[in-house]
Amino acid sequence: MSGSPRENVGKKDARRLRREGNVPCVVYGGEKQIHFFASEKSFKDVVYTPDACIVQLDIKGEKMESVLQDIQYHPVTDRILHADFLEIFPDKPVKIGIPIKITGDSPGVLAGGKMLIKRRRLDVIALPKHLPDEIEVDISALEIGDSVVVGELSVDDVEFADPANAVVVLVKSARAAMMAPVDLEEGEEAEGEAAEGEAAEGEAGADAAEGGDAPKEE
Repeated sequence: MSGSPRENVGKKDARRLRREGNVPCVVYGGEKQIHFFASEKSFKDVVYTPDACIVQLDIKGEKMESVLQDIQYHPVTDRILHADFLEIFPDKPVKIGIPIKITGDSPGVLAGGKMLIKRRRLDVIALPKHLPDEIEVDISALEIGDSVVVGELSVDDVEFADPANAVVVLVKSARAAMMAPVDLEEGEEAEGEAAEGEAAEGEAGADAAEGGDAPKEE
């Protein structure tokens, strides 16, 4: 992703950038924070994809690897208002969400049960070179009523950040599955409600953040 340094940091400048089809951004985690902007179109392959992405930033010739840490959307139009990137380094672990891949055939599903995917991505901590493209979840031993939790998964040189008892996938009877929410990640509904409350501040809130304290590295 190519970006250009921001000459001014503030609400007025941020609004101007958005009118021109750009997104105000900041990258942190290195020796200094860099405020820049990038075309909203350039976010297409980073945001609207199920894959985990390491973003190669090129800010006026200064190149670095990063991950998208946070993104803010307009509450009405869903346009991107602001993006935070975290610079990553070969010798420092990074936390990132990795998509899961279901493998095998569940005897419970073959017997008429319904497979429910509770988490489509898992947060992991690892050095950049050890980050997997996906995490395989084998369901070939799952009968009706069985599940796979995070603690049962293992990937070399990777630490899982999600709770060990968090359910990733389970098989329920067809009737029970019809009464249960399907494909809903744990906490997703609560987070969505919280996000709506935060989004009510609208673009003005996002603009105010431009002049606030610098983001803290997690």
